[in-house]
Amino acid sequence: MRLDTTLTTRRLRIRTWEDSEADRAFFHRVNSDEAMLKFYPFRRNRSEADDLFDLMRARNHETGFGWAVAEDRDTAAPLGFTGLAKIRDEEVMGTGVEIGWRYVPEAWGKGLATEAARALLAHGFDEMGLDRIVAFAVTTNTPSLAVMRRIGMTAQPDRDFDHPGVPDTMPHLKRHAFYQMQAGDPRL
Repeated sequence: MRLDTTLTTRRLRIRTWEDSEADRAFFHRVNSDEAMLKFYPFRRNRSEADDLFDLMRARNHETGFGWAVAEDRDTAAPLGFTGLAKIRDEEVMGTGVEIGWRYVPEAWGKGLATEAARALLAHGFDEMGLDRIVAFAVTTNTPSLAVMRRIGMTAQPDRDFDHPGVPDTMPHLKRHAFYQMQAGDPRL
């Protein structure tokens, strides 16, 4: 999502990551928590997470938009990593913007990823003027795939791919399902 933008939903506030100890600590959690990373190949220690945090913020500033943090609207407790960001593996997925999410286990099953994703799609299409937004996940990541379907994204099985960032030693995480939405598609 655009930098310095705050999106508000019924239960969430979605905002740009700040260079603060609180945001860095939460970023470390979403990059080290075993439950949250079930479908990801890497866990990062605090130093590695801080380096990735700096890289993510630099990319966000370079493009003018990117990943964000989702907070509880009432308490400001951080609940997830979400947003719209430039696709990095363009040779595999094509050019454009991806939507994504990763929430803390205590937020699972409450519809928060869907709520945030709907706000992000509206922001992307209506405010940023995007033509297409894509999403992808490990083919066995049924919760994320369900969010993609709930927000109206369409599966593109001919575009499913083996993720180049996943080591061959982790074949169970390699295959990814590809979904997309065009600006004129109905939003759910």
